[in-house]
Formats: sequence, C-alpha cells, structure tokens
Amino acid sequence: MVVKSQIKLIKSLQQKKYRIRHGLFVAEGIKTVKELVESDFDLYCIYATDSELEIEIGVEIQLIAEADLKKMSGLSTPNKVLAVFRIPMPKKVDFSQWIVALDDIRDPGNLGTIIRLCDWFDVPHLVCSNTTVDCYNPKTLQATMGSVSRVNIVYVDLEQFLQEANSPIYGGFMAGESVYEVKLPLAGILLLGNEANGISNAIANWVSHKVSIPQFGQSTTESLNVATASAILLNEIKRGEKG
Repeated sequence: MVVKSQIKLIKSLQQKKYRIRHGLFVAEGIKTVKELVESDFDLYCIYATDSELEIEIGVEIQLIAEADLKKMSGLSTPNKVLAVFRIPMPKKVDFSQWIVALDDIRDPGNLGTIIRLCDWFDVPHLVCSNTTVDCYNPKTLQATMGSVSRVNIVYVDLEQFLQEANSPIYGGFMAGESVYEVKLPLAGILLLGNEANGISNAIANWVSHKVSIPQFGQSTTESLNVATASAILLNEIKRGEKG
C-alpha cells in the first residue's frame, strides 16, 4: 500500500528544486521506464497499475490504484507505470570526441530531442549552461525516449568551460560560413544557443568558427528550430568523419 508521504515525495519531484534536494527524478511510460531500468541508472522505486507489467519491465513493482498513480503523476493522463531513479553523478568530459554544448536552451522538448540526437549520432557528452532547462524535467525525459541514460549530461558555467577547453568551438549562427563548405575536424565543440536569442554575446566571444545552415528558396522563415538545426549540423559532422 502506497502511503501519503510517498505520494507527496514523488509529486514534489515534478519541480527542479526538489529533484536537486532529494537527488531523485521521475520517469513515466512503459518504454521510458523499461529503458532506464535496463540502463546503469539506480532504481529507487517503481509503481504500476497492472501486475503483468512486472514481466515486461523485468523488475519487481509495487501495485497501486489508478487514483494514487494520478496523484503522483505529472501527466494529465497518467500512463500505467511510474518509476523514481537516483540522479547519476556526471562523468568527466572527454575532449577527444565531438561535444555538444548548449547556451540557455529553455524548452524541455528541444533539450530532450537534442539528447536523443546526441545518442543517435554517438556524441557521448552534452554540456549545458546552468541556465539550460533541467534534463530531468518530466517533459524533457519524455522527449528523450530513454536516451538520457546513454548521454553524459553536465551542467557548468559555460563561459568558463569554453574558456578552458582546448578544442575548436563551432557556433551555430544565422550569419556564418555554410556548414557544407567548412572542413570539420574529427573532434571539437558544437555550440548552440537559446531558441529566441541564439548564442549570447559573452559566450560568442569564445567561438572560433561561426557556421550556418544555408537557406534555400525565398522562404520568409526567420530561423530553424534549435533541435532541427542540431540534427543538420551533427549530420554534417558525422558525414565528415565517414569521408
């Protein structure tokens, strides 16, 4: 039987300050929970409304009523399973490979998609400014579809990180050299900026190469979504590696 204190704790984890305080985060949905259970993440507790999910997910679950799951959940329509994991300690960033760095990304869905892209393109390290949305935000986790467990995500003072990095820094800008014409190295930092304002001036000072995605046709679209831009730029980086 789930008690009120458990419900209160899990509900509080919808907020960043309580995730930090307790070192825990919530994951919901069968696919996401199953992937995280199978990862190196440390499972704290898991609840489900259907006993048959124990076989599918592969760990012992605590059965609860749908009404209790709804009290815990951050979703308007809760899924059948909810799990709580311990937030892992970030690993040391390896500069021998490409790294993605984010300056003040605010949209949880954008961050989640970028985490999935890092996973897809085998970019093991994602460095985020301290003002970037929390990667354990429930909406971000939903968007990662489990990729959060396969990418090392580090929050830093981004300006200091770039200042100390001994790597070429390629910043995504509206005005820059076409990424299709740039000879990209085998390792570096791909820097992407805020959805509305792009890379901030303070951070831009550390960019060694400004790159852009050329626009085709006469479209009046002002810019690409940051996650879409990430996909195009990472594709070019990896295509260059194959070349």
